[in-house]
Amino acid sequence: MTTTFYDHWREAPEGTWRWPNFSPAEIACRGTGKLLINEPALDRLQALRDRLGKPLIVRSAYRSPEHNRAVGGATRSKHIDGAAFDIAMANHDPAAFEAAAREVGFLGFGFYPRSGFIHVDLGPARQWGERFPVRATAFAEETPPAREVLADSRTMKGGGAAGVATLGAAGVEIAQSVLAETQTAILPLVPRSGASQSRSTPASMTGAGGGGDLRALRHARWIGMDAHGDPLRHHCHRNPSVPAGSAPLRRARRPAGRTARDH
Repeated sequence: MTTTFYDHWREAPEGTWRWPNFSPAEIACRGTGKLLINEPALDRLQALRDRLGKPLIVRSAYRSPEHNRAVGGATRSKHIDGAAFDIAMANHDPAAFEAAAREVGFLGFGFYPRSGFIHVDLGPARQWGERFPVRATAFAEETPPAREVLADSRTMKGGGAAGVATLGAAGVEIAQSVLAETQTAILPLVPRSGASQSRSTPASMTGAGGGGDLRALRHARWIGMDAHGDPLRHHCHRNPSVPAGSAPLRRARRPAGRTARDH
């Protein structure tokens, strides 16, 4: 039997620890921090973890002689040899756990349904305690949680500009996707800037109208819809002969053909 003892579990070299689902702190004595590595026992514990496919909650593993006396353990407890483990049944079906533990080579079994754990050790073959009552419903099979793609997130799709602001460094590609969806949603709501533009694509968006169209849209005020379903708005125009930025603004005249009810 290959065993290695350390005065404290922190002294165990990381490079020699080969049980990926367990740490030295989990196997060490709960009362003193001392660690006895029993390699055959840990090999079976890791094999049991692999077979069950879900975490094992280790209540107790190695116990130093003084701590074993303090907790009232048996004089020749397998915990003193680092060859025994008390495993909580909070996330396991006891019957399935026992069957898997026997398959990987554990021989000794102690059942503690009131305390919620099963003791397993390397033997000799024996068992004690009252078995756990049969569960009314079996544990559901565990499946790894599906990771939501950020671009498909409902929060991102519904967030519009606010969603884009929260992206930070998450990626330009995702930001562009969100902006494209937001733009698609608002294009039909933007008023036309000229007769030559389509109802769904204003000149200020396509660039056909130049900067003047964009400034006109920025100063537009919505006032309703006309009889043809077109949006009505007031424009603030400037005198073309005055340089940009210094022209006084005035309200546009009512377009011909509009009625008072249009306002």
